[in-house]
Amino acid sequence: MSPSPKPGMKKTTWPLGMIVPVQDPTPFSPFSPPDWPAALKEVARAGYQVVELAITDPTLVDPKKVERELVAAGLRLSSLTTGQAAGKEGLSLASPDEKVRRRAIERLQAHMALAAPHQAVVIVGLLRGASGDPEVLVESLQECTRFSQEVKLALEPLNRRESRLVNTVHQALEVLERVGAENLGLLLDTYHVHLEEGRWEEAFRVAGDRLFHLHLADDERQVPGYGKLPFPRLVEALQEMGYQGALVLESLPKPSPQAMLEFPRLAAQVLYGNGS
Repeated sequence: MSPSPKPGMKKTTWPLGMIVPVQDPTPFSPFSPPDWPAALKEVARAGYQVVELAITDPTLVDPKKVERELVAAGLRLSSLTTGQAAGKEGLSLASPDEKVRRRAIERLQAHMALAAPHQAVVIVGLLRGASGDPEVLVESLQECTRFSQEVKLALEPLNRRESRLVNTVHQALEVLERVGAENLGLLLDTYHVHLEEGRWEEAFRVAGDRLFHLHLADDERQVPGYGKLPFPRLVEALQEMGYQGALVLESLPKPSPQAMLEFPRLAAQVLYGNGS
C-alpha cells in the first residue's frame, strides 16, 4: 500500500508546473516555440499553477512580453531552463576553452537577469557540460552566484549517460560546498535520481534544505503514474524536509502528449496514492 502522510503531519501541496519552450523545441513539452503565449493559457487551463520556460538566449526575449503573457495566463514563472544553450551552441561552464566558458557564464547571467523579477529559479543542467574540469565548473558557478545573490541557481545531478560531471546528490552537494554560495542549491529530477541513487527517496532527504527545485518523471521518463516509481514515498520525504518549491513535469510525452496535460487532474492519486 502506498504511504499517506504520517499521522500528525500536515498534508503539503506544492504548485504543479509544466515546461513551455520559447525559442527552440524541447522533447519535454508538447508545445512548439512560436505558440508559446497560447501554450501558457493551455497549461493554465489544464490545472497547472506555474510554468518553466525553456529559453536558449534570454537576450533575444522581451521581458515585458514575458510578464504580460504570464499575467494573461494567470501563471507564475517558477523556473528557467538553460540546457538548450548547451545542446544548440555547445556552451559549457566547465569547458577548457575560455571563450566557450565565458559565453556560458554570460548566458547563465542573462537567464538570472530575466528570472530576477519573478523570483524564479535558474537551472544549471546540461549547461555545466557533459564533461570538463570540475574545478573550472566551481569557478564558473562562483562567478555566477556573485552576479546576483538574490537569484537562486539550481545545479542538477544528471545520469552518467548525459554527463560525466555531477551524477549523484552527494557529488552535487560537494560542488555546493566548494562554491560556498547560499543562492546555489539543487534541482533533483526523479528520473535521474532513480537511475543513479540506491535508495530513491533517501536521496531527496540528503539534499535537505539545499533542494530548490524538483522535476517529475517516471522510471522510463514517462508521465508520472505510468511507470513504477513510488511517488508517495517521495512526497513523504518532501513533507519531512519542509520543501517549499514547485513540482515541474519534465517527462517525455509518454504515453501521449495529452497525458502531460491531464497530469494535474490525476496528481493527487499519483503523488499521495489515495486520491486525497
